[in-house]
Amino acid sequence: MTAVEFVAVAVAIMAASCLQSSIGFGMGMVAGPVIALVDTSLMPGTLIVLSVVLTALGVVADRTSLELTGTGWALAGRVPGSLMGAFLVALLPGRALALCVAVTILMAVVLSQRGWSPAPSRRNLVTAGLASGIFGTSAAIGGPPLALVWRDVEAARLRAMMSAFLLVGSLLALGSLLIAHAITRASFELAGYMMPAMLAGWAASRVANRYLSRPALTRVGMVTATCGAVVLVVTQVF
Repeated sequence: MTAVEFVAVAVAIMAASCLQSSIGFGMGMVAGPVIALVDTSLMPGTLIVLSVVLTALGVVADRTSLELTGTGWALAGRVPGSLMGAFLVALLPGRALALCVAVTILMAVVLSQRGWSPAPSRRNLVTAGLASGIFGTSAAIGGPPLALVWRDVEAARLRAMMSAFLLVGSLLALGSLLIAHAITRASFELAGYMMPAMLAGWAASRVANRYLSRPALTRVGMVTATCGAVVLVVTQVF
């Protein structure tokens, strides 16, 4: 990895960490395309390792707003989904995995912007948890399925619930990837190097949450994620 690539990844992770800590999701959507452009073998492992720490910080920061109602049903779907996602990572070549990341991002953006919000019933929570497990483990994009179901939840409560769910989900994803031998040592090393950038993004979110609205942050994140996904598709196809 060149110095320019290292800086680009660090900036992407800082921005992605700020977005996720502010609206409850977005880590993989913003940083995933950048890492995949640099080296597909670093996905999704690097972001999943960082997500474990970031979501733990989120749980602690928003613990007073934490409500676990419905989280258990979502986790019931996340477990098999994580195993399925790990299987995909072990099966797919690097180029196919990169395209999977891009397509997942574009799907998440379209569904989010269309305003579709299924009711948080048990069936929908389990289904969202399953999708989160598949996409979260294969592409480090596990937040959007649950964010759609919990779309109408108040901001602080949403961040707390998402952080709690994604903390457990990231640990499940990490364990599934280790079992499938689908995560590289380089992913752990890069995650260690990128920890300061992730922490800087989390700290920036504490300020962003005070002055910027959730819709504004979401729009910025969706535009950034879309641009990254399009660039990723173009570079992989052409």
